[in-house]
Amino acid sequence: MPAVVTDAVRGDAPPGEDRSFFGQPRGLGALSGLEVWERFSFLGMQAILVLYFADTVAAGGLGMAPGAAASVAAAYGTLVYLVSVAGGWLADRMLGTYRAVLWGGILIACGHYAMGVPTGAATWAGLGLISAGTGLLKPNVSTMVGQLYRSDDQRRDAGFALYYMAINIGAFLGPLIAGWLGQNKGWHWGFSAAAVGMTLGLVQYVMGRRNLPGRGGAPVGMLPPQAMRRARRLIACGLLTAAALAVLLGAAGVLTLGHAVNALTLVAAVAPVVYFTVMFKSPRVTTQERGRLRPYLVLFGASVVFNMILFQAYSTMMLLATDNAETSILGFDFPSTWFASALGAFEVALAPVVAAVWVRLGRRQPHASNKIALGVLLGGLSFLVMVVPTFGRSGGDWKMAAWWVVLSYLLLGLGDVLLQTTGLSASTKLAPAAFGSQTMAVWFLSMALANGIQAQAVKLYGEIPTPLYFGLNAGIAIVGGLAVLAAAPWLKRTMHPVH
Repeated sequence: MPAVVTDAVRGDAPPGEDRSFFGQPRGLGALSGLEVWERFSFLGMQAILVLYFADTVAAGGLGMAPGAAASVAAAYGTLVYLVSVAGGWLADRMLGTYRAVLWGGILIACGHYAMGVPTGAATWAGLGLISAGTGLLKPNVSTMVGQLYRSDDQRRDAGFALYYMAINIGAFLGPLIAGWLGQNKGWHWGFSAAAVGMTLGLVQYVMGRRNLPGRGGAPVGMLPPQAMRRARRLIACGLLTAAALAVLLGAAGVLTLGHAVNALTLVAAVAPVVYFTVMFKSPRVTTQERGRLRPYLVLFGASVVFNMILFQAYSTMMLLATDNAETSILGFDFPSTWFASALGAFEVALAPVVAAVWVRLGRRQPHASNKIALGVLLGGLSFLVMVVPTFGRSGGDWKMAAWWVVLSYLLLGLGDVLLQTTGLSASTKLAPAAFGSQTMAVWFLSMALANGIQAQAVKLYGEIPTPLYFGLNAGIAIVGGLAVLAAAPWLKRTMHPVH
């Protein structure tokens, strides 16, 4: 059962019968449209964030070393996905999914507008607001997609593939527009474009609200009135205390960027252990649901390994492409940030193909664990490819053909489609009823851990030979993918009702 009482689709079209959006529930169109603009804003900013950090102060950047810039960008990603846990809890216990997504979008828009202001203080404030807003929006909008379907609906994986295709339209357009503005007009022009995109997403979300799940219902696990008042007071006091402590430690010189990065990595490592322990021990979780959480641990680990590669598409890969890749294909010159748009373009093109294949195969399609394992392997291959053009290179004046980066992003994009669509779908089916949105948040917590590990690993970028750096990352991902394949027989027995 979903975690929220829903009016998922209109009364004349029960979830199993509504086929108004390309054979899928009409609510999928509204949620996909929101994610188009959320990804436009988030990944448009991500495409230029590490370059903004690494650019000189005289040119409008923050003057960080490349490894440090990549580390701070990864730490920001860690914070975004850590807050997703709180976002899932707020949806399950206080707000419901519809309002959680709405307030998340508002905070994201405010954060991007703040980053449009050309000051360092506005940048950090904006990143904080975007982190909080994304933590509210991301796990809950994916949960809402799952609530559009019954657990036995064969359209479910195909629906998530279409959803993922739609949001990657934003992933394609964001770096294209914000990247061009950032590299040609100024970094804060690019951040402002992201703000406009999120505003459009909010307008689209509210306009399509009549077909969305959770709009009129209260969360199943909603806190009773007295506990609700106590929770509100604790949240307010906690936020004020954390803000005051950050200001004091910053003024004392204790809260440096390096210390903040290390602290986020530690929290990202501890949080999944704590959260899985809570779910396994909770009296709200039945014995059957607890059995489905065990294979979910394997999927969680696969997500961590894959996303360690994926997120570097916007950090080390972007730095490498900017410094050492030709930015011309067939005589057409383009900004280096457009490489990130290639990743989104591949996902847009490949997601409907994957969805069509799964629909055509029906019950004969590969098990979810095999899809995820293949995604991890493709992620490893995407970095293994980069060993070839970087081998034997030294210094900063060499260039490789743009096609190497494009090929790497093609493999990474296909891996992302396979892993994320299957992982999101499996999360909604394996989730205990009392932890519906929070289980989706745990999936995003795997991305927090991936970013936390990456925040430490990317410090080696520029310190060790480039081919060795990419080869080590590739090896870890390939071993991870093979491990999931080896566990496939056990996963197939224990992941019911996931096919």
